[in-house]
Amino acid sequence: MSELAAQPITRLGERALRVAEELGDFTVLSLQTLVALRRPRFPLRELAVQFEALAVRSAPIVVITSVFTGMVLALQTAYSLTRFGARPYVGSIVGLAIVRELGPVLAALMVGGRAGAGIASELGSMQVTEQVDAIRALGADPVQKLVLPRVLATTLGLPLLTIFAITLGIAGGMVVAEAQYGIASSFYLQTVTSVVRASDFVSGVAKTVVFGWAIGMIGCHVGLATQGGTAGVGRATTRAVVVASIVVLVADFFLTKLLLLLPTDALLAALARLVAGA
Repeated sequence: MSELAAQPITRLGERALRVAEELGDFTVLSLQTLVALRRPRFPLRELAVQFEALAVRSAPIVVITSVFTGMVLALQTAYSLTRFGARPYVGSIVGLAIVRELGPVLAALMVGGRAGAGIASELGSMQVTEQVDAIRALGADPVQKLVLPRVLATTLGLPLLTIFAITLGIAGGMVVAEAQYGIASSFYLQTVTSVVRASDFVSGVAKTVVFGWAIGMIGCHVGLATQGGTAGVGRATTRAVVVASIVVLVADFFLTKLLLLLPTDALLAALARLVAGA
């Protein structure tokens, strides 16, 4: 009986040790990536290739997601505001929701699902076929050659995709507001600009820098840790998508909390004065 009672505790301890080991390996890979960023012979060409593959090719799915999210949000918001006689002000709610939360988070989830899976499957295939070991045997650094370009591509590409997502999400809501409820586009945009401030836009886009870095690092870490042949590549791909999605949602809460505490408006005003003075 004691042995049966000890089995769950043993499994829990083993799982905790695996998680700790994974976190340690992830931290080491992150530090190695930062070190590789400062080394000579920066892989600029590979960065351009990965930016096109991971960011540019993710644009269609981000565009479709953001447009229809803005449309359905405007549809539901206008329907709810009708009860209070405030339907014309649907643009303020749609704009604020998309700029601060829905645009950045949905763009990150879409990129995490596509780019994260692509990174994990590509590096996982290279790992199980010993191509990564071959790179080391040739005297090259796999972190600088494989990890750094992919992480930079997702880190730099996701904020740009988020700007597209925010713009098209607001535009999709405007189309529904005018076609379904007869709200003039000029009034819709006026309500958006009157509520959404520059600090809201900066807060939404700033979070995606962290999201992009996390997606790239998780995909690379999971891919390089792949074992078990082709079956292991499939498991690694699924794991990368799941972990990246969870990390994006958890990080979004803490980043939102942090950005709400920062005096973003004061910082933007000081930056504007500095630019005007220069």
